[in-house]
Amino acid sequence: MEDYNRVIESLSVRFIKAKELEIVHPVKVANAYDVENTLILLNKGTMAFGAENEKVNEGELLFLPAGKMVSVTYGSNSPTVHTISNEDFITSREKYLRKKAENNSADYFSYITFDAKVFDSVSLFTSLDVPPFIIRYHKLANLVKDIVEETHHEYAGKNRVVAIYTDQIVIEIIRYILKNQLFVEKLATNSTYFKDPRLIDIFSFIKENLSDDLSNKVLANVANVSEDYVGQYFKMMTGINPQDYIEYQRMEAAVNLLRTTKKSIRAIGNEVGYKDTAYFCRRFKMMFGIPAGKMRRRESTMSM
Repeated sequence: MEDYNRVIESLSVRFIKAKELEIVHPVKVANAYDVENTLILLNKGTMAFGAENEKVNEGELLFLPAGKMVSVTYGSNSPTVHTISNEDFITSREKYLRKKAENNSADYFSYITFDAKVFDSVSLFTSLDVPPFIIRYHKLANLVKDIVEETHHEYAGKNRVVAIYTDQIVIEIIRYILKNQLFVEKLATNSTYFKDPRLIDIFSFIKENLSDDLSNKVLANVANVSEDYVGQYFKMMTGINPQDYIEYQRMEAAVNLLRTTKKSIRAIGNEVGYKDTAYFCRRFKMMFGIPAGKMRRRESTMSM
């Protein structure tokens, strides 16, 4: 428990958005994916997720960790439900989901998206390799409702309250996992590297220098190990090689810039370490399944 307390104390949590959406037409998104954590509370209707089409019941929450590709069905999971790609869903999202209207009887859900990073460097649930899963916990459901309520009004101290609630949501998810002994082997294996200061130094250096050279030679100097060993060491501790981790961090930063700025695709690519814009666009689409320009348009439709 001491290790998890250390991780929780080191967390930086950032609220991104919260909405209530109606399900206009049932749809199955075959490869839903995002760089943020998403917690969905099904208020009315049906949902399903994963290869086995596991059902989410009313009042339950579906947790989709950042960086995990998974199928998600909004509404009826009948054999005739329309199945589309993540790219097509983002392009035509308003056909299937829309902002919940007052006193409307349609099926709907509430959701919150957020970042949770250890030592302000590495995504917590991604690093632990936590898969999407169902949460049956009224306290978390009430927190999601409280956040949605806060974001719909201009209460005094709204931003502070939302930040506090989001911190609590992350802690309650961790507590729920530990209390119910979920993903025991994954947690035991993947939480060990939080104890290694050399690895934390690498994480911090990568975050602060995304636009610069992040070759294994550079990382070896940060960790004070040999260039030949640094890749092996990083993969042994995290389960992935350092260059794959670096690319994910660069793309995560690119998504944030697409969301929060009006910078050009070229400028964003340069800022996150890609001097060749065409290569950046190819890698972006390969990772997210959609072009960077469509990701930006997605953010504008998500604000509806």
